[in-house]
Amino acid sequence: MNRLDGKIAFITGVARGQGRAHAVRLAREGAQIVGVDLAGPLPGVPYDSATLDDLDETCSLVEAEGAKAYLAQCDTRDLDALKEIAREGVSRFGGLDVVVANAGICIPETWDEITPASFRDTLDINVTGTWNTVTATAPHVVERGGGSIILTSSLAGVKMQPFMVHYTTSKHAVTGMARAFAAELGRHNIRVNSIHPGAVNTPMGSGSMRERIAETAASHPKLAPMTTPFLEQYMAEADQIADTVAFLASDDSAFITGQHLAIDGGAQFF
Repeated sequence: MNRLDGKIAFITGVARGQGRAHAVRLAREGAQIVGVDLAGPLPGVPYDSATLDDLDETCSLVEAEGAKAYLAQCDTRDLDALKEIAREGVSRFGGLDVVVANAGICIPETWDEITPASFRDTLDINVTGTWNTVTATAPHVVERGGGSIILTSSLAGVKMQPFMVHYTTSKHAVTGMARAFAAELGRHNIRVNSIHPGAVNTPMGSGSMRERIAETAASHPKLAPMTTPFLEQYMAEADQIADTVAFLASDDSAFITGQHLAIDGGAQFF
């Protein structure tokens, strides 16, 4: 018997990277998958955006695990659309037990390069999009009698990320959001936790992302090593983040809530 047999999971940012890894892993554990992704151009990011082909590939990978999938194109900034997709997923699969609010963007910029637009877009997607996701899905988890909600924060949500004031601000907000939701949803037997990856090997490192990080680091080299892990492995693989998500989604973490779990090789302590 798999740990998530009979469970239904809702995942944002599901088209690739960490979101795809979570979908495949939870499907392998027995869950049916409802997921959304913008699957189109993201505002201001230096890396390649996900596509509808990526979303279709995730669907195929989930189904290859023997699970059912309902994946849709959706902007997490659109609360009404998220509510509709959640309702459709519940109609198809019978309920909702697990929510993984994973969608987000990251734009390396020094403090004086950040524009009102890049600050607004980062906060809208990383914070409001996460709040929208919980708001759209939590009522279904309440109806189910309990479950697990997992918010993707970051190393930047417990320490800070140099040259990303807007990203650090947004991820600290997600950390607080998880604790606040944990307090109010606990009466419904819903656990809410945040995960805090450091560097992860995903398509977020594509395009000119690495060059942009190097450029911002050169503006103040003293800060550049602040996110160095203790372990020899510099960055995690997406599957390693999915290991923690699967644990938090399962009954193995039945008495864990309001916590922030670092998955950064010790970088927050460097």
